Amino acid sequence: MNVDIRYPIGKFQLVDFSAAEKESKLADILFLPRLLEFAILNLNEEHMHVPYREGGWTINQIIHHVADSHMNAFIRFKLALTEDNPVIKPYDQDKWAEKHDVLNVPVNMSITLLHSLHARWGELIKSMTDEEWQRTVYHPEQKRTITLWEMLIVYAWHGKHHATQITNLREEKGWQ
Repeated sequence: MNVDIRYPIGKFQLVDFSAAEKESKLADILFLPRLLEFAILNLNEEHMHVPYREGGWTINQIIHHVADSHMNAFIRFKLALTEDNPVIKPYDQDKWAEKHDVLNVPVNMSITLLHSLHARWGELIKSMTDEEWQRTVYHPEQKRTITLWEMLIVYAWHGKHHATQITNLREEKGWQ
């Protein structure tokens, strides 16, 4: 079976809401900072600037991207829980990945941020009622309404997706 290197765990797939799925996705959110720490364990500075595929982001950019993306997701969750179908602000993730902070700040800063962010996000998730998972945001670029349930599944997938890109690169390069 040929796996698309861009999607090492497959493309995102929506699943129906259930208590078991909610607990699984919560675990993914809570474990992600440790998963990323493991993915970069013992890598040196040179490794951090290797792209995971030709034309792709470097490990450094991936780690900072996950922090940027998940900060936006947390804010979007809070907006959806406090406003009726708010319009969210899209951003150009490729341009963000080229900014000075991404290129020059050590990734441990973003991993530390993710530990704190995901602890807060996890508490928010645990407190949500079944009805709140149906609250929505409107995404103007996608021109559609998205439930918090779908967002949770997206971001649980998103973190594992990027962590796997890094671990696959490690394996390909033989980095211990």
